[in-house]
Amino acid sequence: MPERSQYDVVITGGGLAGLTLARQLRQTLPDLSLLVIEKHPFPVREAAFKVGESSVEIGAHYFGHVLGLRPYLEQAHLPKNGIRYFFTRHGNRDLGQRAELGPRVPAEVPSWQLDRGRLENSLAEMNRLDGIEVADASRVISLEMNAVSGHRVTFERAGQQSTVRGRWLVDASGRGGLLKRHLGLARAVDHNSNAAWFRVPYQIRIDDWVSGADWAAFVPSRTRWLSTNHLMGRGYWVWLIPLGSGSTSVGIVADDVLHPLATYNRYERAIEWLERYEPQVADVVTASNEPADDFLVLRHYAHGCQRVYSSERWCLTGEAGAFTDPLYSPGSDFIGMSNDFIVDLIRRELRGEPIDAVAEQYNRTYLLLFSAFLRIYSGQYRMMGNAQVMSAKILWDNACYWAIPALIFFRRKFTDPVFLKAIDPLMQRFFFLHHRMQTMVRKWDEAVEPPAGDARNDILSVDLLREWHRSLPQPIPDDAELVQRLTANLERLEVLASALTCLARETEPGSPVVAECLDQLRRSILVPDSLAAVSLAGLG
Repeated sequence: MPERSQYDVVITGGGLAGLTLARQLRQTLPDLSLLVIEKHPFPVREAAFKVGESSVEIGAHYFGHVLGLRPYLEQAHLPKNGIRYFFTRHGNRDLGQRAELGPRVPAEVPSWQLDRGRLENSLAEMNRLDGIEVADASRVISLEMNAVSGHRVTFERAGQQSTVRGRWLVDASGRGGLLKRHLGLARAVDHNSNAAWFRVPYQIRIDDWVSGADWAAFVPSRTRWLSTNHLMGRGYWVWLIPLGSGSTSVGIVADDVLHPLATYNRYERAIEWLERYEPQVADVVTASNEPADDFLVLRHYAHGCQRVYSSERWCLTGEAGAFTDPLYSPGSDFIGMSNDFIVDLIRRELRGEPIDAVAEQYNRTYLLLFSAFLRIYSGQYRMMGNAQVMSAKILWDNACYWAIPALIFFRRKFTDPVFLKAIDPLMQRFFFLHHRMQTMVRKWDEAVEPPAGDARNDILSVDLLREWHRSLPQPIPDDAELVQRLTANLERLEVLASALTCLARETEPGSPVVAECLDQLRRSILVPDSLAAVSLAGLG
């Protein structure tokens, strides 16, 4: 039961978002009194606990660098060899005959495959050792919001009720969204996809699925299995993610119109669905004769929120606020960005600073980023089986991510309101360009048939992307230099956009700079040997 009745910060939810927030608060503001209320009892089950195992650059940097967890992650979890994509061909019975887009060698900027049960157990123990109270096996019964006397939280543990007050209340309760429901903050989004997943108690090593010199030469380290592997088809993708516990996570994510959830919402139906669309995966899973550790379904997983931070000393973080899509594994990214905003708001308020304007700016920035990320996925699932268009989209999406938001996060500038205000015109220009290109790739897919081929490529073979990715952790001396870097990156993104548009139209570029970029794209994107020219109105 709680040791006191009044806390500086009460966090409802002791999953990944809540536990990492508590750790960051303890490191940043060590004198705070902190209480985390979690419904599950610790330790939780490893492997078959929660989905969301794959991390990418922002989230990995948050865990490894900001929270100081890199030694632990390297010891207890698996290194991730990027995201890898295989596109539909010949009934998907031979991975070696499918077009592949993925890294040839491990990335210089590290990320990890996370066993969520193992990670959350470890974080809970670390937090307790740091003097953070973690009330597990506890159910929140009621909330009473009062910014003057403190927010009241009543919860039950082992049949006993306790009521505590928090000067700050942070909801990290997941998509159940205690505060979102209490305050009526839910906002619908126009992205309608579903997911089902299960874990099997063994490693699936796709490197062993194919023999041949060409297959082996593309990834000589035989570490394809350490990637977050995406098997792509029209309207869907299937993930294969290895876990440090020795299990493998297998998931189906699909557009609700093209692949209704009812066709894979039970384990037996999911196997039948895999036999139809991804038979090689189905064969591997069924050949083991070992039962799955679990099977879970999530309907219409994308959701929005009207507000996530308030000067009335309440906040939402993680999936308690908003969630886009698992394709590029952005869940940990949004946890890292959100927790940064929350820690900075609490720090400022405890120093006696007025936080009304800062809370508004952080809320606007976070929700604009959410909206921009959501555009990556909304209405885009149809193109996932198109190797040509989807590989161009993947290249563009990664370029945008590394060039702008990841660079800002690595420099720790999202919590600098003066800096955010200074780059607001640049960010508006970036969001407009990003939106235009998402419209472009969708029209491109509608205009061409998916090409067939077995090409293999790596977007990091594009000099621009390799430069942006490699430079993320490198120091930048001051804000002026960072603004110059962001401005130059945006200008180069505009050149890249022009070259991709030329590629979509099969037209000649209008400038030598675009021509040079286009030549490299032709060598680096999964483009078949010959393309029929297409004419797309409104692509410019």
